[in-house]
Amino acid sequence: MTFFDKLETRSAEERAADLATLLPEQIARAKSAPGFAALFADVDPAKITSVEALASLPVLRKADLSAAQAAQPPFGGFTVKPAHGFAHIFQSPGPIYEPGGVDHDWWRMGRFLHAAGVGPGDVVQNCFGYHLTPAGMIFENGARTVGASVLPAGTGQTELQVTAARDVGATTYAGTPDYLKVILDKAEAMGVELGFKKAAVGGGALFPSLRQDYADRGISCLQCYATADLGNIAYESAAMEGMIVDEQVIVEIVTPGTGTPVAPGEVGEVVVTTLNRDYPLIRFATGDMSAVMPGQSPCGRTNMRIKGWMGRADQTTKIKGMFVRPEQVAALVDKHDEIVKARVVASRSGEMDVMTVRIEANGGDEITFARSVVDVLKLKGSVDIVAPGTLPKDGLVIEDQRSYD
Repeated sequence: MTFFDKLETRSAEERAADLATLLPEQIARAKSAPGFAALFADVDPAKITSVEALASLPVLRKADLSAAQAAQPPFGGFTVKPAHGFAHIFQSPGPIYEPGGVDHDWWRMGRFLHAAGVGPGDVVQNCFGYHLTPAGMIFENGARTVGASVLPAGTGQTELQVTAARDVGATTYAGTPDYLKVILDKAEAMGVELGFKKAAVGGGALFPSLRQDYADRGISCLQCYATADLGNIAYESAAMEGMIVDEQVIVEIVTPGTGTPVAPGEVGEVVVTTLNRDYPLIRFATGDMSAVMPGQSPCGRTNMRIKGWMGRADQTTKIKGMFVRPEQVAALVDKHDEIVKARVVASRSGEMDVMTVRIEANGGDEITFARSVVDVLKLKGSVDIVAPGTLPKDGLVIEDQRSYD
């Protein structure tokens, strides 16, 4: 077995010793950025030499980042160089702006693709979006790192995706977990045989039944856990026993809404510190829930493992690879005087995500409301208009009915 680099097989003692050097340097680097200067005014970087010491620092939340960016666009003062010093500037819903680089494995996706068996000789059909958001470039940068060629397919136009995959001999799919099935099913309908043998997915839950469907078709499918702000955080290897934390980030699991670490093995919110020198996010709260797994992966990689995505600390839910947030549901309600209350329901049908928006309303019509759903939630979904007082009074505005077992 070959590894991406020697960092993957370090002993716990070696990893801690390296961190004792790298972490103070990163804290000092972050402290030089205006956004962190006030947060870390009383922090002595030389004393932050371990994960335990890191826990004494404040947590940075997406809402904090968004507010800072609104006051000081585009990055809120949290980068160590100006906007024009980056290769790319991306925009995610919020809006949140993220910097991007083209240096070797800048997003750390190459480590995951290597673990998934992708390398020279592979053609990666990259079906992550290239428009404004960084996912497409994150995976492209990783594919270049491991020496693979890239077909920058983006999203949609499935028939063209099938034709291109056949014509260029695509061997690897990169994209959300369920879109590969759409491509494969379309290929079958067109009578086209495709050559996919590997799939590297993210941006949504990989359900066991869907992974098995791909395995039955001769495709090995592995998933990663990444965000637009942080890049790759953790990834699966061929062992498929949990997700191995990347070597250039530090993951803490904390009690949701706080910065207090939970007991080992307990479920909590994922807080990440990145060692990216250009964009040193420190204790950035993802809003995602997970838990640490004991022991090490059978694949030989020695870093900490987490159980993967286990829901959201708030009600924010990812549907069809896009986040739907409570504040978006509130904006939908505010958009129409007739709407009293709304509830987004996420479910599954035929291995695909389905979004239903249940709306309590005094009047109005489904077509008008459906247009507003697309405008506000940025996703298409069915609309179910019900009488006022029908929806449960349980505080939920986003209900996830999908099973993750």
